[in-house]
Amino acid sequence: MARALIFPGQGSQTVGMGKDIYDAFAAAREVHEEVDETLKQNLSKIMFEGPEDELTLTANAQP
Repeated sequence: MARALIFPGQGSQTVGMGKDIYDAFAAAREVHEEVDETLKQNLSKIMFEGPEDELTLTANAQP
């Protein structure tokens, strides 16, 4: 069975989004690791732990 993730766009992000997929699938963890390395920041931590005001910054919502 194929799976897909759909997020409705900027402004809809919430702390913890995608964490269940990250925890369940190695492929999701690999994507997050690649993004964190490419951006040279721990965006995954901001996504999963917040704080929300940091997550919603344009630099983090649209890196």
